[in-house]
Amino acid sequence: MNVGLVVPGFSADARDWCIPALRHLARTLAEGDDVRVIALRYPYAAGHYTVDGAEVIALGGAISRGTATFALWRRALQVLREEHARRPFDVLHAFWATESGLLAALAGRLQRIPTVVSLAGGELVALRDIGYGDQRIAWERLKVAASLRLATHVTAGSRQLQVLGEHRLRNRKMHLAPLGVDTALFQEGRGDHAARLVHVGALTPVKDHVTLLRAFDQLLRHMPEARLELIGGGPLERSLCELATSLGLDGSVCFRGEIDHAMLPSVYRGASACVVSSRHEAQCMVALEAAACGVPLVGTRVGVLPEVTSTVVPVRDPAALAGALAASLRTEASATGSTESIRKRFGLVACTKRFRSLYAG
Repeated sequence: MNVGLVVPGFSADARDWCIPALRHLARTLAEGDDVRVIALRYPYAAGHYTVDGAEVIALGGAISRGTATFALWRRALQVLREEHARRPFDVLHAFWATESGLLAALAGRLQRIPTVVSLAGGELVALRDIGYGDQRIAWERLKVAASLRLATHVTAGSRQLQVLGEHRLRNRKMHLAPLGVDTALFQEGRGDHAARLVHVGALTPVKDHVTLLRAFDQLLRHMPEARLELIGGGPLERSLCELATSLGLDGSVCFRGEIDHAMLPSVYRGASACVVSSRHEAQCMVALEAAACGVPLVGTRVGVLPEVTSTVVPVRDPAALAGALAASLRTEASATGSTESIRKRFGLVACTKRFRSLYAG
């Protein structure tokens, strides 16, 4: 099968993880199919190369705005037309129902290629107080609506997101199809690390580290031995460090910054629990990676968390999150679903097979 993946960004080389879940999917598809990845914005320089068996065509769109955006769109449609003529696509699959989804769906209609558009972020939400979500802006709403309307099929990575999508699509083209976790990389093997919490995610408003730090402050009053590690970098690093200091958490919270994707399994396995404090997640690969390593999950009611653990709390509720963390740390029993069942349901091979079935249909 000839598959075209249309994405905002992809790995520039084998050392660059960029969006790990998409790279894992492309690699697994390429084991049995012809896979071409059309990367619109990243890498920032145009190029044509191979990563993990997938052919990558990078357009180098970078942060083009205004009229430069329309030039990028014309180039993308031209490349998709030329690639289809060179080696006809059986299906185009875009991630994010915004620019990439719109261009894939348009090309599919023009070239009569079936298209799949996967909701993968904040396309259907509007969190105005933190400037997150495509539904805040008329132009973005238009792109999302057009992507969903023109696509042959639409997928969501969590049941929560699927419900949001079904409110907009009153037909049968909405499917539950999560991205898979690489179970060869994320394997079970926990050590004895009592009261060590880990949070993995960019330091951005939607991850709501403020609620996490305030919850951890409350937890320390009852469990002073607890420790919290924050993995990831981002624009809020300075303000979050200042908040941690003002709360008196300097000796209990560690900002580790960004680490290589391949090092994450050891991070998860060294924790007594993985915490998610986000206000929105389309799916939440972090939760699945931690669960695949056998680590208990505690978090907000977002993405797949309600599907894989009973230890979920409302968003923006430090007291509830603190209570859930305390309960998780005080018991040896995990409220997360069995590691084996999670690996079977959300494993990379099973999820890629689900996408292949959708392509074939």
